[in-house]
Amino acid sequence: MAASPPVAPRPHPLAVAARFVMLALVALLTLITTRDPDRLWWIVALLFLSIPGVIAPRHRVLAPAARFAEVVVVGLAASDVAGAASAVGSLGPGVGAEVILPYLAVPLTVAALQRRSREGAVLLGAAAGTLLASGAVNMTATGPQIAQIGYMAVCAQWLILGGLGTFAADTLRRWMLVRETKPQPYAEATRLLTQLRSVARQLPGATLDPGGIAEHLLEELRAVAPADRAAVLTASGGGRLVVLAQSAMERVDWETTLDADSAIADAWASQQPATASRSQSRSHRGAEVSALVVPLVAGVRSIGLVVVEANSSLAYPAPVVAKVTAVTGPAALRLEAALLFDEVRSLATNEERQRLAREIHDGVAQELVMVGYGIDNALATLPEDAKETAEELRTLRGEVTRVITELRLSLFELRSEVDRHGGLAGAIAEYARTVGSAAGLRVHYTLDESTARLPAATEAEMLRIAQEAITNARKHAGASNLWVTCEVDPPYARIEVSDDGQGMADKRPDGRYGLAIMNERAERIRGRLEIRPRNPSGTTVAVVLGASPRRDSVRDSVNAPEGE
Repeated sequence: MAASPPVAPRPHPLAVAARFVMLALVALLTLITTRDPDRLWWIVALLFLSIPGVIAPRHRVLAPAARFAEVVVVGLAASDVAGAASAVGSLGPGVGAEVILPYLAVPLTVAALQRRSREGAVLLGAAAGTLLASGAVNMTATGPQIAQIGYMAVCAQWLILGGLGTFAADTLRRWMLVRETKPQPYAEATRLLTQLRSVARQLPGATLDPGGIAEHLLEELRAVAPADRAAVLTASGGGRLVVLAQSAMERVDWETTLDADSAIADAWASQQPATASRSQSRSHRGAEVSALVVPLVAGVRSIGLVVVEANSSLAYPAPVVAKVTAVTGPAALRLEAALLFDEVRSLATNEERQRLAREIHDGVAQELVMVGYGIDNALATLPEDAKETAEELRTLRGEVTRVITELRLSLFELRSEVDRHGGLAGAIAEYARTVGSAAGLRVHYTLDESTARLPAATEAEMLRIAQEAITNARKHAGASNLWVTCEVDPPYARIEVSDDGQGMADKRPDGRYGLAIMNERAERIRGRLEIRPRNPSGTTVAVVLGASPRRDSVRDSVNAPEGE
């Protein structure tokens, strides 16, 4: 199929009208000034030369040639009209050129609006050259026209105005182009996300994981500064920090409040490196300590802090601080991109979960309730001798009730979120309590959560893993008891869900789909999923994030004897 020829651009009606209004104005002024109708032949010439600009305003050859001819004719006409006006005494010597020079704005403006900056400069040069040449050729009673102060002043005035008008028209064109081509919000979001995906694929490991970037930063710092302990912290809202990654031989309870009297708070507020002779953790009891806190600043905003400590005095002189800041500077931008990506992903996920919950609640859940009411009505109107039919309806009513209960639990799961004040342990405990109550399970809790918090995206993923494990135990294990253990000591966290049901999770009727989902979520937060049999019966599902810094582990309640 042959391609259709391109459609020639049509002239804008306002541009055509402006051109002819200017011609009419110049013609009227010329007639009044010279009092000679014969001088209007210049206007006729300009009218003839304007035809290509009306018919083919964007022709690559014809349109620029016509505009160049217009400028030359204007220059010649200005000299001639100025001489005629001086002869009749209507205006001073040479001043009559100003009645036709306003038409210079037409070709110059058209060239500027069509993004022809070089052409505009050429047209201005042609106008100046024509005015000078015609002024030198035309002789008056006092000598060459170019010697008249009035003529030169008028020519200079309109050439300057033409140059300013060209610049203004070019600026207006650029502004209008930006407004016309500004994408809609969703188009802009699509463009930015596409760019983000392309950039993410070029990163080491093709990831935008804040924890991975933080750990890589700590590895880089080991090569430039002594560090017995180090951590990367970022803001979590509410004037607190969360630990993204840390390195130490033992447990470190870092200071995470920004209103405390510490180098951490000073560095955050000043956005400048801060040193101290005492540890920035609440658990270190060492003697000599040197601490260095470097803010991670992206643009004008603090997004996190790097804390390094050494068990010696004066470990961070100015040269070492300079080396550390040289490493943390580029890392700040990488970390900000990862945090923003995490936030966008969390917002999109939460919005989709809420949307699904609304659709289920307003759709299939309501329809199932109506089905249940219909079965109840059928039972109420059934004859007494239809016992077999009544029993089948009761069985059907029980099944509908079971499905409605499942839907309500699914809605609760979709809407469950980690409260920024209640914490991860509180959210898991609330979900386990609700599910246990609905399923008739006895739920046993072991909750050990520090005041420090995990990143919001990590908490959300761990909550979803716990929900999946609890749901699988309720649906398929046939258990009577459920043990839930939650230990959070950022950046370490461990969640265990155990039951006393029928055995290994991967042998249950739900197959491996739930296991695959939990595995994907664990990999997303750089954790590991553990599934093992529980003694004497049942299954334990655990998700572990990081390595435990504690020497005294939490009591393993899931292996405790019944009744303890």
